[in-house]
Amino acid sequence: MVMVEAVRIREATEDDIQKVIEINLIALPEHYTLDFWLDHLRAWGKAFIVAEVDNKVVGYVMCRVESGLGFMRRKLTKLGHVVSIAVLPDYRRRGIGMMMMEECIKRLKEHYNVDEVYLEVRVSNVPAINLYEKLGFKKVKIIKYYYLDGEDAFVMAKTL
Repeated sequence: MVMVEAVRIREATEDDIQKVIEINLIALPEHYTLDFWLDHLRAWGKAFIVAEVDNKVVGYVMCRVESGLGFMRRKLTKLGHVVSIAVLPDYRRRGIGMMMMEECIKRLKEHYNVDEVYLEVRVSNVPAINLYEKLGFKKVKIIKYYYLDGEDAFVMAKTL
């Protein structure tokens, strides 16, 4: 386990994308094309953040902004969608995910004026579910067979 000293949370840049993709490949079974990452960075860059320790990118959160029916308030609303979040295994359980999510949620509100934030999470991913619940997210729905391997997902949402 790596001891984490100072963590720097900042906006991602195009120079970070290769490292973000590497983290995604190591940490998660779901992967995206380079264009998918770049499209999100270019469209919603204020809510695409990375975490650095000793000038090394060790985690990221990628979000987008959508309009649709809210999960918390059943009306047309501006939604922040947390598409992907990951932290390298050696840097987990140090509060980095919490710091990134707090910053991302703040940026979604400040820069994109979203009213609600939501995400999908594997029903088996108890550490992530616990993190999201600490941040005030509630389980609002189950999507059967959401992931390619057939696992279900919880949709979790929070009003801002």
